[in-house]
Amino acid sequence: MYRDLKPENLLLDDRGNCKITDMGLAKVVVGKTYTTCGTPDYFAPEVIQQTGCGKGVDWWTLGVLTHELLSGHAPFEANDPMETYQKIIRGVNRVRFTYKDLDG
Repeated sequence: MYRDLKPENLLLDDRGNCKITDMGLAKVVVGKTYTTCGTPDYFAPEVIQQTGCGKGVDWWTLGVLTHELLSGHAPFEANDPMETYQKIIRGVNRVRFTYKDLDG
């Protein structure tokens, strides 16, 4: 598991290919891991709820990264981490993307 996918950890090489950097949180996992690590805006619900994480957390962070690259905003951004966690737990179908009002 990579567990730390975010724009800051992506670089482009001289041919424009994307390269993942910073393997500091990467971990070989068989089954689940219960370590909380990474960037709060990218946490999957199971990280916050501490129910154990599998490879799905990397797919979650890929979705968050894709959303941020397309919109310029993290989907669950908030003023403090606790509010971010609450939004993530509520789920994408129940979150209001307030930046839509700001971006026109």
